[in-house]
Amino acid sequence: MDILSGRILLRPSDLSASQSFYRDTLGLAVAREFGAPDHPGIVFFLGGALLEVSGSGPAGGRDGMELWMQVRDVRAEHTRLAAAGVTVLRAPRTEPWGLIEMWIADPDGVRIAVVQIPDDHPLRRDVRNL
Repeated sequence: MDILSGRILLRPSDLSASQSFYRDTLGLAVAREFGAPDHPGIVFFLGGALLEVSGSGPAGGRDGMELWMQVRDVRAEHTRLAAAGVTVLRAPRTEPWGLIEMWIADPDGVRIAVVQIPDDHPLRRDVRNL
């Protein structure tokens, strides 16, 4: 299989609320909009991935679906998102594997890991020259 591109598809129970959450609250940049102007689908940049929020689905969290988003400063994002009324499932803490993680939920309960990779973490090392 020769994969040319891919994206995560999210079908929220409330399209407007979820699009506003990802665009306005999280601040994801819009890659493109498509469909009817009064009910568009939106594709967001998600680091090296794309997240499409379009159509509709059942209310409630998506069983087993979680998103992982790396940020520069997870504690600053915690302060900002909590002030914006985002559901914080777990405040930032350093995990045994060395990453600083917090967990939030989108309007449908989709769990999102917001992660900071410390400067001294092995994921930041260039192992090509070791």
